[in-house]
Amino acid sequence: MAMDYHFEPLTARDRKPVIDAFNYYIENSFAAYPEEKMYYDFFDIILTMTKGYPAISIKTDAGEFMGFAFLHAYHPMPAFKRTAQITYFLNPDYTGEGIGKAILGRLINEAKKLSIDSLLANISSLNERSIDFHLKNGFTECGRFKKIGRKHGKDFDVVWMQKMV
Repeated sequence: MAMDYHFEPLTARDRKPVIDAFNYYIENSFAAYPEEKMYYDFFDIILTMTKGYPAISIKTDAGEFMGFAFLHAYHPMPAFKRTAQITYFLNPDYTGEGIGKAILGRLINEAKKLSIDSLLANISSLNERSIDFHLKNGFTECGRFKKIGRKHGKDFDVVWMQKMV
């Protein structure tokens, strides 16, 4: 059964659900790199980092928070203004429902409006589900830094993936 949901701009009222979702992935996966939970003040860093770029929350039509997504600059130099990095996290109850693909489509449309034609994702090699998602949605692996990350005593590569839009 299709779920009704919508996108809203990320605002201060999303502080708690965004950080709670991010902290879930910190504690339970390799999707988020930190080993320790983030404080709610980290939300201010997200808002600063995404200034001038799309940053959205995903909510059911009943108002329940489903996840968040954003683009941010890959590099501050003007030579790279056509490239953005993509980030998204869904509450685990909503994965595998096609919502990630809808979020990606939304961010691609927003990227085009900003004359961004290259999206980058950096993903832990231990997050195979995310790598598979990106491959299925037109990203290709364009780089890999071997064993540069360590979380919970496990080494991991950082896989860079790219999609031209």
